[in-house]
Amino acid sequence: MAVNLSRLASANTYDNAISNLAKRQTALSNLQENLTSGKKVVRASDDPTGAAQAERALTRLARIATDQRALESQRNTIANAESTLGDVVDAIQQFRELVVSAGNGSHTPAERKTIANQLQGLREQILTYANRKDTNGQPLFGALASAAEPFTGPTTTVPDYTYNGLPGQTATSEIAIASTLDGESAFMHQTSRDGVYNVSTSTIPSDRALTTSNVTVADSSLVSRASYKITFGPVTAGATAGTSSISYTVEEIPATGDLPTFPGPPYQVGPFTVPDYPTGKPVSVNQAPAINGMPGLSLTITGTPAAGDVITVDPNPSIFSVMDDAIRDIGGAANSNAATQAVGQAIYNLDIGMNRVSAIRGQAGDLLNRADRITSNQESKSIQLEADRSRAEDLDMIKGIADFQNQQTGYQAALQSYAQVQKLSLFNFIS
Repeated sequence: MAVNLSRLASANTYDNAISNLAKRQTALSNLQENLTSGKKVVRASDDPTGAAQAERALTRLARIATDQRALESQRNTIANAESTLGDVVDAIQQFRELVVSAGNGSHTPAERKTIANQLQGLREQILTYANRKDTNGQPLFGALASAAEPFTGPTTTVPDYTYNGLPGQTATSEIAIASTLDGESAFMHQTSRDGVYNVSTSTIPSDRALTTSNVTVADSSLVSRASYKITFGPVTAGATAGTSSISYTVEEIPATGDLPTFPGPPYQVGPFTVPDYPTGKPVSVNQAPAINGMPGLSLTITGTPAAGDVITVDPNPSIFSVMDDAIRDIGGAANSNAATQAVGQAIYNLDIGMNRVSAIRGQAGDLLNRADRITSNQESKSIQLEADRSRAEDLDMIKGIADFQNQQTGYQAALQSYAQVQKLSLFNFIS
């Protein structure tokens, strides 16, 4: 009968104990490192998948932080622009109040000139606001361009004020808003859109009155940038006893680069006749589109016109032009008729300009609200990404401590086993 004998040397047991002790010591050291760092993935080799997920989350978090820094810069610029537009509205309101006070019939020409000087200071202040820059030296109202000063003027050429920026507004995105506002929409006027015209009369003696309504746009498709001059002819007897008739002609002065609407120089149409109005009574001349030489525009002239009276209709290309015309006409008003005409035109046009500024200020408020929403969305994404990163690499401290204690117990048991294995020697049993 064969007997299989196997021999287990104490050296083998000794080697196994040493290996087990080293493994447990390494595991215990790794757990200590995890507990110290608070992470279960200290090196990519610990968990390649988790490390990759954490790295993607960190990259996205860094991108959000960069986007937020850019957004804060944009928010500060738009907030500055919105505040500046508020200053502009306040200054225009002060300008308007002074214009209203200039309409007081008891004012003398010298007093109106004093008011005009005050108006001049406000106009210069508003132009300074329009050219204000942010902390980086960039214009607040440069729109899509980067001109050092978006608005220049006044000049002796037409137009008297020029917008050097590129009109338009940068579109907002999911993570950004515009960094400038459209100064052209805020401060510049378009004849077909806004219909801002200044109507002035030649000097009317104090024994007569001749005023006009404000120009209104009846058909924007027909409106050009031209100026017009209405000249009255002689007053003649009307067809009915006790009535008079008067004629007038309309001369067009095309803007630079525009083709005239009227054929041939001096680009004049008429004469038109206002027939059979009561002699010595005010007459109303209704410049309706069907009968006048100002295509697309409507104007009513009220008073007692006489031969040689001239009414000029000039487009105001900007809010600054409106203020300059008001300063000129109020300061140069020879009598209450001229002052009334200047004040009426200025108030109407200032209100249009203030509405334009207020509209752009509203857009600035919308952009700031948009920035708040973007920030809220980015914060939500950051919380989600931080949670993803934490799940991928952070250590569950309760589980980590429990694992550490278990590993420590196992290590101590391994040390005790090693101590027992060391005693396994034949010499220990030879006495």
